[in-house]
Amino acid sequence: MELNSSIEKSVEKFKKISEDHFIKIISHLDTDGITSAAILAKALQREDIKFSITIVRQLETELLKEIMKNSFGKKEALFFLDLGTSFIEILNNCSNPVFILDHHQFDELPEINETIEFINSRSFGEELTASGLTFFFSKKMNEQNSDAPLAILGVVGDMQDRDISKMNNLILNDNDERIKIKRGLKIFSAARPVHKALEFGSDIFIPGVTGNSIGAWNMLREIDIKVKNDKGYRTLLDLDSEEISRLVTAIVLRRLDLNSIDAEADEIIGNIYTIKIFNHFEDARELSTLINACGRLGQSDVALGLCLGSKTDKTKAEEIYNKYKHSIIKALTWVSSAKKIEGDEYVIINAKDNIPDTLIGTIVSINASSFLYPKGTILIGMAERSDGKIKVSMRIRGKGEKANLREILSDISKKIDVEDFGGHESAAGCLIPKAKEELFIETLKQELDIKKIKITA
Repeated sequence: MELNSSIEKSVEKFKKISEDHFIKIISHLDTDGITSAAILAKALQREDIKFSITIVRQLETELLKEIMKNSFGKKEALFFLDLGTSFIEILNNCSNPVFILDHHQFDELPEINETIEFINSRSFGEELTASGLTFFFSKKMNEQNSDAPLAILGVVGDMQDRDISKMNNLILNDNDERIKIKRGLKIFSAARPVHKALEFGSDIFIPGVTGNSIGAWNMLREIDIKVKNDKGYRTLLDLDSEEISRLVTAIVLRRLDLNSIDAEADEIIGNIYTIKIFNHFEDARELSTLINACGRLGQSDVALGLCLGSKTDKTKAEEIYNKYKHSIIKALTWVSSAKKIEGDEYVIINAKDNIPDTLIGTIVSINASSFLYPKGTILIGMAERSDGKIKVSMRIRGKGEKANLREILSDISKKIDVEDFGGHESAAGCLIPKAKEELFIETLKQELDIKKIKITA
């Protein structure tokens, strides 16, 4: 069965139960998860179907059992969006209709109960986010459902915008005039003043400029790019081709060092997606970051409001992002001077309680995209939670590397007996009890050494 047919089948089942069932949406707190929930919410609103939304940082066993218990015996259907697949065996005991829309890598699945509709783009060899799946699900519900801008936010949030897949291209070509694409510098944000975009950009690390306001001004002065004109501060989108060329050259020269083999121009030039959710076009990466910041700081209701078009929530999201930005800078400063466990092509950052668990994945991702480590380096971040557990986030430096991070965490989880893990080849995470902290670190080091030997061989 093709992905399209699988979605059609699930939608037909949903239509049969939607008239007399309350819909519970449970989704992940990142941009892809929140935009997935917003797309489905808008589709349900148009059909006048009642629903609720719960945003979670991770679908843990205890939480899942509580959700199932609260829905038992009621006319309720459960949607799980962007939350992985490791919990399917538990859901086999659920008597309520269940719909799972996901795109994460998974191990061999158990036999799935007939009450469960499971759609994972990977099962069909497709590269598609959860928001993309939800977009196509809503289109099958009603052809008038067209929330492509939200789906593109999920694509950008999960960094699938670098190499647009066939399915993502269908979203872009959905006759939606609220999406524009332009080639430009892949710096957050193209719609902000150019000096601020360079200073706060984390997509491309520029030595002496990233995080340095004076450094950003000086670089622009050196290459004769005017920061202001008679209309005010200029943005990256305002620069002409000659200015972009000078800026690219300056960035490449600053990134050249022994570890920055990938500092060519094609690493920093790409498609910039601007979308219209309100009454003007905005950089999708900027909106994605606002949504992600709200989710990470426990304000997912604000992020949902933004996605649903609330200008009030957009203003709140910008305020939350300012706090988030300072939290990120504080965390990065701590990491820069913290003692790390370094091995052959891996680095473990055990933050303890110095970095919030909701930020550790972001911090590891920023470090993995910087010039600080060679390609192929595996970075692991650990942060304590208030419930006696430790959040682990794992990333790899560079694209197309051979190590499969989810597979590594899966092997470790089996060895030390923990259940809550998931992710992809290049980004994965898990939860471990604090009591198993040292055991996890030692097992991780052994596993990474084994993987290194296998890859070398």
